[in-house]
Amino acid sequence: RRRALLVLWDINTQSNEETAGMVRHIYRDLEAADAAALQAGNGEEEILPHCNLQVFTYTCDVGKRENVYLTAERVRKEVGEVSVLVNNAGVVSGHHLLECPDELIERTMMVNCHAHFWTTKAFLPTMLEINHGHIVTVASSLGLFSTAGVEDYCASKFGVVGFHESLSHELKAAEKDGIKTTLVCPYLVDTGMFRGCRIRKEIEPFLPPLKPDYCVKQAMKAILTDQPMICTPRLMYIVTFMKSILPFEAVVCMYRFLGADKCMYPFIAQRKQATNNNEAKNGI
Repeated sequence: RRRALLVLWDINTQSNEETAGMVRHIYRDLEAADAAALQAGNGEEEILPHCNLQVFTYTCDVGKRENVYLTAERVRKEVGEVSVLVNNAGVVSGHHLLECPDELIERTMMVNCHAHFWTTKAFLPTMLEINHGHIVTVASSLGLFSTAGVEDYCASKFGVVGFHESLSHELKAAEKDGIKTTLVCPYLVDTGMFRGCRIRKEIEPFLPPLKPDYCVKQAMKAILTDQPMICTPRLMYIVTFMKSILPFEAVVCMYRFLGADKCMYPFIAQRKQATNNNEAKNGI
């Protein structure tokens, strides 16, 4: 809706095309509105030509370094240089540490953290040359404070927050003021990724899972106003601040009061049950 030319990467080709279909529907609506404004002769803003409203899809496993670099080169040749990079890919294993296969831990780290290095290294050089661009890191509130049972996920998000902050300092030190950075740290988002996650039932009405559209709108506001960081909802700022100043045992007490100490346990139990059902179905 901001009339950006979009390049979408996903490991799942089908879901990527579904997203592209949604984008094309929005573009058609914009084109119809533009045509109506031109016909009425009251268009106050410049109307972008039809060829600018495009979306391109690429199948890419961002956890694999060479796959990222090859796909980035294709984008440069087929579409052009990228001015806004949004790193949003994320996975979760859903196992307690000692029950989690090593390959799933590695996968979580590769997709949630290492991929940010590869995509940034692929597109940052041109941004530096022209001193223009924006790097958006979609992390998580679990990159600012942790909880039990999702050690690999928390470690990956803590890592990517550290990466983003260090990169931001590096750009400032290089006086590349034309390249902006925005760190997005949402609370639990209602996408099904953490289905079953529960906090204390008395607290839940005041801190329900966030709707994806709300998170997107808040992130877009932050990007368009060059906001360095945004936490949603705002209560996350308070939790982060309290975690920073309170002794560890006091943080434990706060977690227990909120029901955040074991909030992932129902989610992990559901994932384990689903895994067992699939194994039984497949005769494993």
